[in-house]
Amino acid sequence: MPSSRTASAKKTHQKTVPAAAPKDRTQYLSRAVAKSVEILELLQEPMGLNEVARRVKLSKTSAFRLLCTLESSGYLVQSGEGRYNLVPEIHRVASSRFLIRLLQTATPLMCDLGRTLRETVSLAALFENRVEVIAMEESSEPLRMSNVIGHILPPNASSLGKVVTAFQSEERREKLIRSYGLYRFTPLTITDRAELQREFERARERGYAVDLEESVSDGYCFGVPIFGRNGEVPAGLSVSLPKFRMRNTAQEEQFIQALKATAAQISSAL
Repeated sequence: MPSSRTASAKKTHQKTVPAAAPKDRTQYLSRAVAKSVEILELLQEPMGLNEVARRVKLSKTSAFRLLCTLESSGYLVQSGEGRYNLVPEIHRVASSRFLIRLLQTATPLMCDLGRTLRETVSLAALFENRVEVIAMEESSEPLRMSNVIGHILPPNASSLGKVVTAFQSEERREKLIRSYGLYRFTPLTITDRAELQREFERARERGYAVDLEESVSDGYCFGVPIFGRNGEVPAGLSVSLPKFRMRNTAQEEQFIQALKATAAQISSAL
């Protein structure tokens, strides 16, 4: 057995070997596979070749090759009009994967926004034929606006329903409106189709939608879109409060800017 002095000396002369630098794994990634995954996440609604190529920033030839490969592998189907869509099983998987990422990203940011504004913050996602609340951070105020997870939002009255619907294609907007219907909830609810189209145009121009006692009397709500990486709007974020707590237009602007900033953070993280 070596003496303590000898052991110490040996220890002193041992060299410290620096840890190997982590390898950059991005050099091994396949661009074609990455673009294929991007296409699968994009096709939440039927889309033609030109639109797919534009959204994923590929030439039509390259996009066509990937679409054909995904179709022959059983992930996509093509309609008679030349539009591609996910098969139902893949559609559900892609939607679930996105919703998990959305909730993981948005939940802490919603908590921060709720504490800042002291009002109820809601998150809604776009499904095949509806806009549905998937998360909610309730206000701590004794008198507050509330929401219900799983609630399907009217596209003509709710700020979230309006703003998500407004940023869809014309075909998808019509599908959402037909699926829900145009119901009157208060005397201020928009039920005229022409006026509703103007409301959608205003939402796209301003980047937000409002619900000023249109779904609930004495309730105000402001909703903003959450953009995906290809410019689509798969979700929205809103803040709701009783009418009597909205003091002036400066407060309204503060709420809208705070909503937009949080939505931008969620979009960037996604």
